[in-house]
Amino acid sequence: MNHKKGFNKLNRKSSHRKAMLKNMATVLFKHERIITTKAKALEVRRNAEKMITRAKEDSVHNRRIIAEKITDEAVLNKLFTDIGPRMKERNGGYTRILKIGFRDHDAASMVLLELVDYKPDSDDKKKKPEPKPKKAEAKKSADSKKDNKKKDTKSKAPRATKKAADTKPAKPEAAASEKAAVSVTSSDAASKE
Repeated sequence: MNHKKGFNKLNRKSSHRKAMLKNMATVLFKHERIITTKAKALEVRRNAEKMITRAKEDSVHNRRIIAEKITDEAVLNKLFTDIGPRMKERNGGYTRILKIGFRDHDAASMVLLELVDYKPDSDDKKKKPEPKPKKAEAKKSADSKKDNKKKDTKSKAPRATKKAADTKPAKPEAAASEKAAVSVTSSDAASKE
């Protein structure tokens, strides 16, 4: 039960908590949906819904009160010209919280906080970059590039070949005599010491 507790301190100092809630509310109004923990979402929702209620009536007084919490002029303007008028018919409940599972490293309950009338823009789909290919597909494409490169080099005119004498291996007798000379010099050095 959470009776007579006022608000969740979120295990932060007051200045940190207030700044965090202002920033999260700003991002919520900018993108109209955010992913966060359940505890933070409940606190952000309290503040955001009060701001939306004020934004339903566009007056200088309401703008100044909300401007204390939202410092980004573009987001403040969007709140009063777009979000507030959209919510005119509602008497509250401007946001929804949807559970999306648990965070991997600390098992915190994660939720999606969004405005009730949120609709994904078709522009966002166009702006999304193509997904990166998987490692196996990337290897295959790299191998095919190498194969194409090899084919290109084969099609070019052959380079000048070295003389046949340079490419022939040395005679085995010469190699054996070199080994013997090395072993003699090393034994001479050992006997002198």
